[in-house]
Amino acid sequence: MFPSSSELTELTDSQPLSGHHADKPEEACGVFGIYAPEEAVAKLTYFGLYALQHRGQESAGIATFAGKTVHCHKDMGLVSQVFQESKLNEMVGSLAVGHTRYSTTGSSHRVNAQPAVLPTRLGPLALAHNGNLVNTNQLREALAERGCEDFVTTTDSEMIAVAIANEVDRGKDWVEGTIAALTLCTGAYSLVVGTPEGIIGVRDPHGIRPLVIGILEEEIPRYVLASETCALDIIGATYVRTVEAGELVYITESGLVSHRLAESAERKLCVFEMIYFSRPDSVVNDESLYTYRMRIGKRLAKESAIDADLVMGVPDSGIPAAIGFSQASGIPYAEGLIKNRYVGRTFIQPTQHMREHGIRMKLNPLKDVLAGKRVIIVDDSIVRGTTSRKIVRALREAGATEVHMRISSPPVTHPCFYGIDTDNQDQLIAARLTVAEIAEQIEVDSLAYLSQEGMLLCTGEDVSHFCSACFNGKYPITVPDVVKRSKLMLENITA
Repeated sequence: MFPSSSELTELTDSQPLSGHHADKPEEACGVFGIYAPEEAVAKLTYFGLYALQHRGQESAGIATFAGKTVHCHKDMGLVSQVFQESKLNEMVGSLAVGHTRYSTTGSSHRVNAQPAVLPTRLGPLALAHNGNLVNTNQLREALAERGCEDFVTTTDSEMIAVAIANEVDRGKDWVEGTIAALTLCTGAYSLVVGTPEGIIGVRDPHGIRPLVIGILEEEIPRYVLASETCALDIIGATYVRTVEAGELVYITESGLVSHRLAESAERKLCVFEMIYFSRPDSVVNDESLYTYRMRIGKRLAKESAIDADLVMGVPDSGIPAAIGFSQASGIPYAEGLIKNRYVGRTFIQPTQHMREHGIRMKLNPLKDVLAGKRVIIVDDSIVRGTTSRKIVRALREAGATEVHMRISSPPVTHPCFYGIDTDNQDQLIAARLTVAEIAEQIEVDSLAYLSQEGMLLCTGEDVSHFCSACFNGKYPITVPDVVKRSKLMLENITA
């Protein structure tokens, strides 16, 4: 059963965000869940989402449970814009699910904000999803055959929620219903599902998108699920472990119980989580990603050494690798660009005068640091090359005599279909041009990328445990041609 539009009165359509093409892969989404008996959890969820804001800036939402009563609030905007303290005080309950979103499937409308809330015979469920399915057409058809056709949103996340609700309504319990529903789903998903009794956390059999478990130590254990450990730190929770690939955990008053989705699972964590998406203070494999990013910077220096006067990073994501590059090369590190950290998306267009003189809303060069210097600038990736060229020009205008760019990942040559919004292959600069041609396009004196071998060896893990499809086209989950074509069609429409 799926509620009618009139039953979900808080979901009203609004104008979509303007289409845009960023020069970075856009973030995935952030999910958060907490089970804390005898404690109001809305504010804890707010702060958890606040720590995950980098994973999505389009919409945010929280659903709290007080027994079988759900209080849900979601809207377009940043976490701090969507929620005020008065609203959080109204959202009573000791169990909550939260979500911060960047759209990959489904356009940027308020109706597509999460969590998705549905009624079932066992009470309501609230679902937050990070990832992307690759079989949405088949899933929609399967649900339609069961009489589930009145979809409110355009997201694959809603279809997952409907599939779970349908299985529960057919007689299964929460765990059985979720496992059965996920047999219909192919693709990447890390889910947090709230029920009246507890919260479910689950990752797809490849574990492409991250999900971790934390605990707030009290007389009564209080568990937390989150996309990254930084969301545990902000509320004082202790990191316990990662939800494994193909694992489902159900947290209730009885504690945490683990279940398997399938007998076999092959871990394929998105390597871009390591390089760029996750916050540098988040922990993966018992070390911060800041440490990993410094290590790939050191490897990059060894693979692509060049003489220069200073090393700098593109704020903020290029800085750890730039520091590592400096340490390995012996070339001094300096900040050559200052970032305005209060700039988000703007719908106010710059004046013609500002365009002619080069609008610098996000990054501004330090002329006295750069003047007369041979500069190595380190960044984590190049997608289209347009931003890289603007940065290079700004450094030269500030007086840099040479600009050498080093990238702490391999060339991005293939689109992602698992929850990261990248361009289609025709618009990825490294899929069309050689490294020498890219260097000419972005106007640098030299350009070098980190090798795929170096990127994976620096993880310290089995290199087969990561998805690197955006670098080599080897997709761990088969992507149907219709999905590839639909991405290309969408890019052509919004270009």
